[in-house]
Amino acid sequence: MNQEKIITATIAFVKEELKNAEGGHDWFHIERVFKNAILISKEENVDVFVVSLAALLHDIADPKFHNGDETIGPIVANDFLKKQNVEPTIIKHVVDIINNISFKNSFENTKANFNSKELDVVQDADRLDAIGAIGIARCFNYGGFKNRALYDPEIIPNLNMTKEEYKNSSAPTINHFYEKLLLLKDKMNTTSGKKIAAERHLFMKTFLKQFYEEWNGVK
Repeated sequence: MNQEKIITATIAFVKEELKNAEGGHDWFHIERVFKNAILISKEENVDVFVVSLAALLHDIADPKFHNGDETIGPIVANDFLKKQNVEPTIIKHVVDIINNISFKNSFENTKANFNSKELDVVQDADRLDAIGAIGIARCFNYGGFKNRALYDPEIIPNLNMTKEEYKNSSAPTINHFYEKLLLLKDKMNTTSGKKIAAERHLFMKTFLKQFYEEWNGVK
């Protein structure tokens, strides 16, 4: 099993699969998560091959764009890796990561059922791309894609949502900061992830302060 060739094939596969994806969940999102995962792996005792495959395939079929179906991504990843003759134990590990990486799964504490250091790394890498400057850009890009309001002072963020409520929410984009993005700093798993997240968290808070001042005509 030539790991380098498999990584190269996986990159080509993901680029092709996501060539028409929404801008916040396209190949460039995958590439950033992949780079973040490799960076974090340098300070963690993990299987970098598993981390690489999971980072590259984690959003191969994001449920948001498949009517909420959470089974498609793991199936596509599994089938692709089998064709690459990847060892079954590695395939299972990658698929388990894909099944457990999402923020929405934190509503159900799925880590009680599956956990690994590789999941910790890829999850942190994915969450880092949801915060900071790029996180803000992705958030508003997706809000525009769904034709959501930027902000409505009368619609208060829901901090006690169930998983289904979260998946079906159509709240204004600013609410998503409180319902997810600002919560991620305290959900990071690794030392490197926590350090990077702290900086990006502060940037988001600065952005929100400026946003409200402009909204209210203060500046």
